[in-house]
Amino acid sequence: MTYILDVIKGIMIGIANVIPGVSGGTMALSLGIYDKLIGAISHLLSDFKKSVLTLLPILIGCAIGIIGFAYAIEFLLSKHTFVTCMAFVGLILGGLPILFRSLSKKLKESNSGVGVSGVLSFVILFTVAVALPLFNSEEELMTTLTPTPGTMALLLIIGVIASATMVIPGVSGSMVLMILGYYYGIIDSIKTFLDGLKAFNMDVVIDRTLVLFPFGIGVLLGIFLIAKLITFLFEKYGIQTYCAILGLIFASPFAIFYNTGLLGQLSTLSIISIITGLLLAIVCGIITYYIGEK
Repeated sequence: MTYILDVIKGIMIGIANVIPGVSGGTMALSLGIYDKLIGAISHLLSDFKKSVLTLLPILIGCAIGIIGFAYAIEFLLSKHTFVTCMAFVGLILGGLPILFRSLSKKLKESNSGVGVSGVLSFVILFTVAVALPLFNSEEELMTTLTPTPGTMALLLIIGVIASATMVIPGVSGSMVLMILGYYYGIIDSIKTFLDGLKAFNMDVVIDRTLVLFPFGIGVLLGIFLIAKLITFLFEKYGIQTYCAILGLIFASPFAIFYNTGLLGQLSTLSIISIITGLLLAIVCGIITYYIGEK
């Protein structure tokens, strides 16, 4: 049962990593497996077998979520933008009770309050999370990535940057890819690779592999490197780290609405769409809370 739940949680993390403005790290934290995930990555070399067994179901779920949602994301956000975004908001905010309990535990352990440093951590990261999407250009590059040596080397670096932000709770790797102008190129490469695989078109498969492979290596490298930093921050600066995460999470709805172009559509929404979106947000929030408690 635990294995199946981890696969399901992995699917949700994978989906979160595809959605601009939604953090896979936040989703992992909300689902209650963040510490287990980071711990397994941190001890991958020292306890390889146990770490692999821990990571395997989560990674399988992530792959399913990323592949499946790569096809669905464009349709959902173009045809049902508000309802889809509200579902994302519910999924994120549903994990807040778990985060508040984790912060309370840290406060009891340290026998102190949040303090000025905690408040500053919240405010600074909230401000950064709100300001970050504003750098996203309205006309993002949507050209197909060509596997030249220069592009492949750059994709390795982009993979490191994106994965680092994917691991950090509250920060969206997809949003960073958008800012860098590589989001649609990566999503298009995944879809084209799968289409080529289904059609047994090996020329397309090889071409897209040359694009996705260096990016994937960068992702794995970034996750491994940043995991040790996150572990250090939680151990040494737990209260400030949780406050910073909460600041990022509270700013997430703005990031989602801005990056999907929903802010300009709010005045045109129908009553039915608003009610449906709110209900779906509540349902998704309950689901996140329930799974996180498991």
